Amino acid sequence: MNIIFFSKREGLARQLNLAHPVTLGIVAVLVLGILGTAFALGMQLGQGSGGRLAHGEAARWTQVLAEQKHQIAELKERMNERVDAMAMRMGEVNAHVIRLDALGKRLTEMADIDSHEFDFDSAPPSGGPEADGAGVTAQIPDISTKLNDLEQKVALRGSQLSALENVIIDRDLKKQIHPEGRPVAGGFISSYFGEREDPFSGEEAYHKGVDFAGSAGANVMAVAAGVVTWAGNRIGYGNLVEINHGDGYITRYAHNQRTLVSVGQTVKRGDPIALMGSTGRSTGPHVHFEVVRNGRQVDPLSFIGRK
Repeated sequence: MNIIFFSKREGLARQLNLAHPVTLGIVAVLVLGILGTAFALGMQLGQGSGGRLAHGEAARWTQVLAEQKHQIAELKERMNERVDAMAMRMGEVNAHVIRLDALGKRLTEMADIDSHEFDFDSAPPSGGPEADGAGVTAQIPDISTKLNDLEQKVALRGSQLSALENVIIDRDLKKQIHPEGRPVAGGFISSYFGEREDPFSGEEAYHKGVDFAGSAGANVMAVAAGVVTWAGNRIGYGNLVEINHGDGYITRYAHNQRTLVSVGQTVKRGDPIALMGSTGRSTGPHVHFEVVRNGRQVDPLSFIGRK
């Protein structure tokens, strides 16, 4: 390929042969020079822009790190507060367990239970085969769950112990209302329960109580706790005191000289309720003592002993 040049000054035409090796070399040098210059300018501009970008990126990451450090500090503070709160909860639960143990010991003594069967000084025996796999260390969430479970167990234990105490109190109350002992401090049994010769007619008759002979004016005492349901004269009994003890039990104290209680009054075992006399169908100072169980008279000797 040839390129033709015209010179205005000389009026001559010249041509340049692009296929000539010299011409190709010159063109190549010019192109390389232009490319090199452009590359150098690009590198200089890139270095300036990259420096500005690197500086901005470093500042941004510095801010991110600062924020993360602040978050870590806050998290650490919250964790410390959580640990302190858990320690307080553990202390409260431990104190509660100590109180429950003290209550359990007291109930054990009250109920007269073998301490080996109901031991509050040591943990109950436990065991089982070793689990497969390696154990896992407890984490904070696990500890919180265990604490909640422990609180529930302690609450249940407290309820069970309270129920046990109520049972013991109920048993003690039943013991208090159960007829037991003699209605007089002195004297002797002058007539027993069952078939006997009637002191007035001389015929066979069924005696529904036990007679305690003694001195007129001596105290007649309740043999169990209860509520007075009769205090006055009744045919055959003379001056009578009747006490309802609950659980199907009633006691009667007859032939009194004078009653010391009134209907509706609550009495305890050993309280004086009347003075011994000989009112009603009686041959002398004594107390006719009856025990009624579920509406039927039973032998009082089974409650007071044969003395």
